[in-house]
Formats: sequence, structure tokens, C-alpha cells
Amino acid sequence: MKKLIILLLSAALTQTAGISQSFNGYALYTAQNSQTTYLIDKDGTIAKTWSCNKNGNYTVFLKEDGNLLRQGVVNGAELKGAAAGGIIQEYDKDSKVIWEFTYSNADHRSHHDFAVLPNGNVLLTAWEVKTATEMMDAGYSSNSEKWPTHIIEVQQDGTGGKIVWEWHIWDHLIQDTDATKPNFGVVAEHPELMDINVASSASGGRPGSGGDWFHVNGIDYNESLDQIVFTSRYMSEIMIIDHSTTTAEAASHKGGKAGKGGDFLFRYGSPSNYGSSASKVIAAAVHDPRWIKDGRPNAGYIQFFNNSGGNGNSSVVDAIKPQMDPDGYNYIFSNGSYLPNSNEWRHNCKTNANGQSASDRMSNGNTFVNLSREYMYEVDSNDNIIWQYSEGPAKAFRYECEYPGIITLLNNPCNVSNVSDLNKTELTLFPNPSTGSFSISGLDKKTKGFSVAVIDIYGKVVLSTKNQIEIDLNGISKGNYIVHILLENQSIFKKLSLMD
Repeated sequence: MKKLIILLLSAALTQTAGISQSFNGYALYTAQNSQTTYLIDKDGTIAKTWSCNKNGNYTVFLKEDGNLLRQGVVNGAELKGAAAGGIIQEYDKDSKVIWEFTYSNADHRSHHDFAVLPNGNVLLTAWEVKTATEMMDAGYSSNSEKWPTHIIEVQQDGTGGKIVWEWHIWDHLIQDTDATKPNFGVVAEHPELMDINVASSASGGRPGSGGDWFHVNGIDYNESLDQIVFTSRYMSEIMIIDHSTTTAEAASHKGGKAGKGGDFLFRYGSPSNYGSSASKVIAAAVHDPRWIKDGRPNAGYIQFFNNSGGNGNSSVVDAIKPQMDPDGYNYIFSNGSYLPNSNEWRHNCKTNANGQSASDRMSNGNTFVNLSREYMYEVDSNDNIIWQYSEGPAKAFRYECEYPGIITLLNNPCNVSNVSDLNKTELTLFPNPSTGSFSISGLDKKTKGFSVAVIDIYGKVVLSTKNQIEIDLNGISKGNYIVHILLENQSIFKKLSLMD
């Protein structure tokens, strides 16, 4: 994170000067059904490859230590839906498997996407089989086997892994067709639950089953909220659930920081799914939800790939900022939908993509777009294409040159100075969050020859001072800031939140 901030500062200063430049970073991807994962630089040169022992499906992740996390395809598995995986693996720089966890049999299988938690655990999206009898007993209107979504959290356990938390949509269903079933209720009165009969058709599955009828295809995690967001293609929805629950609470309607157990905290896209007449805002396919990271423009928004959200069903990248209750964990529901009721930022893609695809907001404010089966590109805040690459994998991820994993893996390719100093933890800001002032803890009051700059998320210096440990921020707008402390040859960056 501290190294990320360096890029934010340098890029923001460049933008201040009115010069657009491409993000100095690397793209990581696996060509679908390939055993090779690629890392390319901004010039399109292959900087690193991993030769793996499984074909990849979509998602790859570069850890801070330079190792690669990758979901692979288990051959011969019975559940054969789209983007089926079945195994998560970690590879070192020499393509050696460090640990792996298989989640694939006749009853369940991981697929599509995963997210890495700050503690190193991995969230996997997965199917679980429910027989036609089980479906009908739950109020499903058709005699058909289905594969409802569930999410598992996997912790490394030696060279393997173990499940330490799980959530199942099966525990949060409602229906209004059969009053004899235990989950009968008024759908419109329970947006926190999923109508079992709203999703009707899907691809994949055993012959004739259409098992993957929710088709959850993307997942992300918000550390400050301890919440999970995921997207459902066939529901045309984005949903948020509470991760602060225990597994038992996640199966119930109470518990966790939000107090609602595993029920939905937020939904966006198709209010008709829960019996509302509010406007549909995601026309069809939706993929790749990502909370925009702290320190980047529109931090805290959820950005997602909306495959047919533009004019003429063209692909767009949208972003929304879910409106929260004062408790800081629940979301505002008004006039039949969760707020907001429309996108608050949009990029119109340069061409259409009906497959997975991906996007991300960069530290310099640019937007990275990965058009599945087309190409990757980057646009600045004025929507100018400033970088493009001919390859268009199903899903790609962008890493800044100053990211620890890049520094470790490629031997500091951007010559980041004082790398060891950037990890300095002795200095802290107190209080943080602050209501008007803060002190730098860890500096002797006799220390001289240092400077302090308070910088907003766009790179503007809002306050600068020298040789002062106690900093007065009165008159500065509330929000998130970066504090740059310069000690002789040491550059230290700290995040500060200024609140009411």
C-alpha cells in the first residue's frame, strides 16, 4: 500500500501539470484453457511467465512476495459449467507449487473468480448441487436439479488448505408460490432474500439441468467493511454480504457487524428480482465487481464491467457508491431499491465484449479496461486511449511498478529508492482518524531537518510544514489524505482520515 501511494503522488503531480501518461505497470493474465500465465510490461514485452500444471480458467493474483495465486481446471470433473475451476494453487517464481486446495467432486466445484484477503486466505465462488426433489421442497416451480452459489474461505494448511468460513445462498431463499413450504413469504417485503423462482434459465450443468442458474462470476472484498461483493450474470445484479459473521451466523438472519447474518445487505441492478417496480439499471450481463481502493479517485465506489449497459447494448464500465446507513455497515433502501438507483460514473468501452472482461481504477486516475477476446487498453480521465495491447484474455489484472510483488519478482524494475525505508513502521499518526489535528508518534521533538506534506487523493498538497510533530488541519475538508514525511534520505507515507 505504501508503495502504491508513491505512484499516486508522482502520477497525480504529472496530471496536475496537464500531461496524461500511461500507468507504469504490468498486466497479469492467463489465456483461457492455457497452462501459462503471463506478466507483460507497458510496452507489451513479456516480463515473466509461469508454466503451470493445470489449465487456468480466469483469475490470477500476484502476491506481495512475488508468488502467483491461480485457479486451475480439474480435468474429468462431473460439474461442467462455464469457467469451471476446481483447484486453487500457489506457485513460486520458478513455477513450483507451494500449496494447493482442490474443491471439486460430484456435489460441488469452484468456478470463475476468487479474492485474496489481507490475512492471505482466499475466497472462492463455487457451485453446490441440489437435487430436483430438494429444489421442489424449497418451493422451486420446476422439476429440475440446480447448482446454487456458495462462497468458501480457504486457509493455507501446510501444502494444502482448509475451509474456515462459508456462506450459502441456499440459506437465504424465499418464494411466494407454495404456502406449504417453510420459506414461503412476500418477496417484495424481503429484498434481503433471493426469490428462488426468479432465475429461470442458464447454461452449463449436466445435460438438460441448466444447473448454474445464478451464474455468479466475480467477487471482491472490502477490508474496512469486512464485506464481500459479487456479481450474478443471470440475475443482472451486484450483491453485498457480511463477512464478519461466523459460518453459523452466515447461515442465519442475525449476527455480524451489520446484524443481518448472511442476508443480502445491498443489491443493485434489477429491483424486479425482489418484486420492486423500481427501474432496472443493469440490462443483462455484469462481471468483475471491484471496490476502488483507497487513495484512488472515487475510492470506495464499486466499479464493474457492464456488458450491455450502453446505447445499442454496448459494453460500459460503471461505478456506483452504495449509500450507507449511519451505522456504517448497512445500506439505505428507498422507494423500492437500494441507493443509488443509477450509475454515478461511466466509461463507454471502445468496442463490445460479451464475455468475462474486467476493469480497474489506477493510482494515477486512469482506467484499465480488459475486453474479453478483444484487447486491453487504458484511458485517462478525458477518455483518451493512452495505452493498448492487442491481446484480450478473458480477465486481466494490472499492477503498478512499485507494487511489492513486482519489486520482489523483477528486482525493482522501476528503481524505487529507499525500498526498506518505505516499510518503516515506527512512525504512526495519532489520532487517526482525526477530527482536526494529529501528531507524528515516533519522532523525537528534538528531531530537525524533516518536512511534512498533507496530500489529497488527487495529488494536491493542502498543507506543508517543517520540523513540526503536531499538525493542525483546521480548515481542511474532511476525507482521506496521504501524509508524506521526509526524514533526510527517508521517505515515509502514511494514510490519514479526517472526520467530523
